[in-house]
Formats: sequence, C-alpha cells, structure tokens
Amino acid sequence: MKTRFVLIETSHAGNVGAAARAIKTMGFDDLVLVRPRWSNVLRKEETIQRASGALDVLANCRIVATVEEALDGMSHLCATAMTPRDFGPPARTPREHFALLLQGALAAQPGPVPLEEDSSPAASDAAAANPSGESGVAFLFGCERYGMANEDVYRCHVALSIPTNPDFGSLNLASAVQVVAYDWRQALGGYGVSDVAARGERADAQQVAGMLAHWQQALAEIGFLDLDAPKKLMPRLNQMFNRAQLTQEEIHILRGVAKAMLRTAEATKR
Repeated sequence: MKTRFVLIETSHAGNVGAAARAIKTMGFDDLVLVRPRWSNVLRKEETIQRASGALDVLANCRIVATVEEALDGMSHLCATAMTPRDFGPPARTPREHFALLLQGALAAQPGPVPLEEDSSPAASDAAAANPSGESGVAFLFGCERYGMANEDVYRCHVALSIPTNPDFGSLNLASAVQVVAYDWRQALGGYGVSDVAARGERADAQQVAGMLAHWQQALAEIGFLDLDAPKKLMPRLNQMFNRAQLTQEEIHILRGVAKAMLRTAEATKR
C-alpha cells in the first residue's frame, strides 16, 4: 500500500527535516510539501541538519502548489486535526482508524484502476494488507500555527486525533508526523526489535553450585557467615542466582569476587 505524508504550508524549515527523519525511521519515504514558506526549504541548512541523515527522503521530496497535486494517486485521505469540526469526516485515534481500515471494516473508497495485474509475492502481501482495495493512503498535516484549513479536512475520509493531555494538547508538527508514522507502521506489521547484547552461554547447575561453595567459604572467612548457624543464607543466595540466570562469564566474575574476599581475609590474619 502506498503511503504519503503531505505537509501543507509548513513555516519552519526544521520541521521539514524532522518530518523526513520521522517517516524514514518507520520505513516510509514519500513526502510532499504544499506551498512551504521557503521555496528552497529542502536545501536550507536547518532542514538538512534536522533530517539527521534522511537525505534520500529530502531528495525525493516534491514541492507542489496545490493539495490536489499532492494527493495524486491517493485514494484514502487522513487529516490530522486536533480541533473538532462541526461538519466533516469522523474523528478517530490513529490506532482505532488503522485497525478498521486494514480489517476492511470501512467502506471501500474509489481509487484508480491498476494498469496491469501484478501477481508477484510483493503484490500479494500488499493486497493482504489492503483488503478494501485502496491504491494509497495519504496523511495530511497543516501549518504549525493554524493547523489544517476546513476545506482540506472536509475532503478527507477521517480526522485523526492523537490522544494527548486534555490540559495541554500542543504537539510539534514533526512529533505528530512521528506518532502517526509509528502507529501506521505498527498497524502494517511493525519491525522486530533486535537484541544486540551479547548474552553468553548460560551456566549449568554444577557451575552455579561450585560458585556457591566458593562463596560459602569466602563469606565464612570474612565473618559474614557463621557455619555453625548458617540459617538460610546459602539457599537464599542459591535462589537469587537462579533467578539471575547467570552466564558462564558471570560465574567467573563471582568466583573472582570470592577469591578476592579470601585473599583479603588471609591478609587480615597475618
């Protein structure tokens, strides 16, 4: 499913760059600007700095004169409007609306007819995520100061409203783009989280028991454990280390601690 982000009459160059960065982090790259304040906004230093590496999105970004041009090829239009309108599309949270859209619970909107049938696996995946036959979804964002004009909201199928603090609903434009892009990506399936931390090989029961025996000896030597009245110290330590699911490297560290305690106790006796 095609996804496009449309910024209407954006007045701050930094927001254009930040919006480009926001959509790229969620795997999108189609950004269109309608009558931005600066005709050279894509080349301004602040834009490039705030894009933080999303230069390909800026390179592909188009600047157009009308909202109609920006929406070419799009068939499902989502306004982002914090202020309710007394007339116009229904207001929903992004997650609520995306769930309805992808489940096919919304009436299909007329869209352009494909030029040819595509039976590729990629096309099949897109069709599975696009049960109502939408050719593209566009998210429209108004200018920073006034938001979206009524006529632009009225042309849309929904007015997305991000749930915010009722006493302070002011959300930066680029932040709003990030929230919508994130929720839309999650609705489409999202990305997995990669655990890059090196966990090491888990210690077995025998290694844990050997370490505990070493600690028992060290704790007794420094006077922390009374071997004649040990109470439940060692079983409690055993349970604590079991919950920690120690790795072999961590066993070596704990044995090093025990060895240092024994060495200190021996030096104290001299």
